[in-house]
Amino acid sequence: MATAAVEVSPSNRMLPGSHALDQVQYPKSVDLSQVKPEAVVTEWLSLFNDHLQSGTPSLLKVFLNESYWRDLLCLSWDFHTLSGLKNISSFLKTQSKGSRIKSLAIDQTSVVGKPTVASVDFGATLKGIQSFLTVETDVGRGRGLVRLVQDPDDGNKWKAFTLFTSLKELKGYEEAIGERRPTGVTHGSHPGKKNWKERKDAEANFEDGLEPTVIIVGSGQGGLTAAARLKQLGIVTLMVDQNPHVGDNWRNRYHQLVLHDAVWYDNMPYLDFPPNWPVFTPKDKLAEWFEIYVKAMELNVWNSTTLTESKWDETAKHWTVKLEREIEGKNSIRTFHPRHIIQATGASGEANFPSTIPGLFSFHGPVFHSSQFIGPQASSTGKKAIIVGSCNSAHDIAQDYLEHGYAVTMVQRSSTLVVTSRALIDVTMAGVYCEGGPAVEDADLISHSLPGPVLKRFHIDATRETTRRDAPLLRGLQAAGFALDNGPDGAGLWMKYMHRGGGYYIDVGASQLIADGKIKVKQGQEISCLNKHSMTFADGEELEADEIVFATGYQNMRETARKIFGDGVADRVGDVWGYDQEGELRTIWRRSGHEGFWFFGGNLALCRYYSRLLALQIKALEVGLMEYTDT
Repeated sequence: MATAAVEVSPSNRMLPGSHALDQVQYPKSVDLSQVKPEAVVTEWLSLFNDHLQSGTPSLLKVFLNESYWRDLLCLSWDFHTLSGLKNISSFLKTQSKGSRIKSLAIDQTSVVGKPTVASVDFGATLKGIQSFLTVETDVGRGRGLVRLVQDPDDGNKWKAFTLFTSLKELKGYEEAIGERRPTGVTHGSHPGKKNWKERKDAEANFEDGLEPTVIIVGSGQGGLTAAARLKQLGIVTLMVDQNPHVGDNWRNRYHQLVLHDAVWYDNMPYLDFPPNWPVFTPKDKLAEWFEIYVKAMELNVWNSTTLTESKWDETAKHWTVKLEREIEGKNSIRTFHPRHIIQATGASGEANFPSTIPGLFSFHGPVFHSSQFIGPQASSTGKKAIIVGSCNSAHDIAQDYLEHGYAVTMVQRSSTLVVTSRALIDVTMAGVYCEGGPAVEDADLISHSLPGPVLKRFHIDATRETTRRDAPLLRGLQAAGFALDNGPDGAGLWMKYMHRGGGYYIDVGASQLIADGKIKVKQGQEISCLNKHSMTFADGEELEADEIVFATGYQNMRETARKIFGDGVADRVGDVWGYDQEGELRTIWRRSGHEGFWFFGGNLALCRYYSRLLALQIKALEVGLMEYTDT
């Protein structure tokens, strides 16, 4: 760390090489009292499909000049947000085989998604017509959502303000669910046949020469959701994890950890939480659910297993991977040749621990990164703890220390976005992820249908409302010397998460402790050095400490790839997270830059949604529908 005082970091800070999102300008609102939504959508779809099939689509009649088309694998084998009529038209013209999308239609399967007059913006000042869609492409089927508004510059004709299309399945390679579910038995006489458990054990141990097509490194929510999706597409997959048990990535974290996201937002693919599940999930309960999920979904996991060697064969297009597996105290080594490796070690990479601070090793007491924090020592009344950092983990740990009798100081070097959990649920998730809300697949369609600039404007308006609701608490924090921000351009928590992966606290109690002066704050100063029993800051102030926790975040996933797979892989892949020029997250869930290598991670909701899209890309490559170099 630097040795000089620092200014509060601007809330617009982004990951290196990433891009800021523009902010949408909404079109003018009109009176929709006499409108028949289904007739409007039907007419628009007829016009859209005619233009799409013409071979030289003229989209001026179906899109506003300032409009957006967000597409996930329907137009191409990548993710795109196309901003403006000019960019949409240009993209379609560059496709050598024409548009892969063949037609759109009204989705008649969803009551929630039927054509209806709906708010386009957060404040409900702009009304339009919204409809769920079905998407037919040359190789698959998908879902979509369109928001239509009237164009006052073209005789109030109905045109798309936003269009979202996302691939759901490949023709001929649909998921083995519902009507396609396995029978579970082969009736008739079959001497020597194995029962279900014998077959499952043989697959799990990869007996009789069976090889995984995909190896997933990590068995947290990223690994589990990706493995579940791949299994339903018939892709043989093996997860490997150094931990002894599935769920240990949560189980081994600090004692009081509870998810800050609500249950309706956190369901996993194919298997929702039961109706008596708590709103906020304790970490050990989530760990147990992960173990249940593995058994219910029949996923292959090798715990206590380390990937010791890996090499990509550019000619054969596969990896050679050596795995060292410990079973009942005995080690064995297996070599496999998967065509794909998914790094699912978490959207955050290696712990960002400031190991170069002068005097670090002279401190006479525990000093460690928050990822290693289990809990405070018992009977610790009168002891002093310093937590360096001011986001989710830092607040949870500070509160835990305080409740165990410690005098606690939080070192806040820049500013932090704070929003209460209640405000998030009541404002940003209302009507979408909530009790009695839409089915999770419909909620996800609504949530992911907003292109970046529209999403940003939505969260700017939503953040004004959460800030209004949280105003007394926020004033108390500022009075206590805690520096606040509202995220990039005031766009709140979600945009800060997308821009940099952190920088916020979802308040579940610690903020009031700060406002009340029970947790002290040292703000705006870098650490000069550690001493035997204290920490000294750039302004000369010295704080006594018995324990120090650095809740200083994590490095990019790319650095974890470097540690596990070496420079040859890490130097070929792109940086992970933060927006690209179009407004899609970089590298994660999509082609990484190294053939056969994928990054996967995120919170439970992101893993639920993007696991399908990752699995579809791998399946398309495996059956020859896609080439890695396809655009």
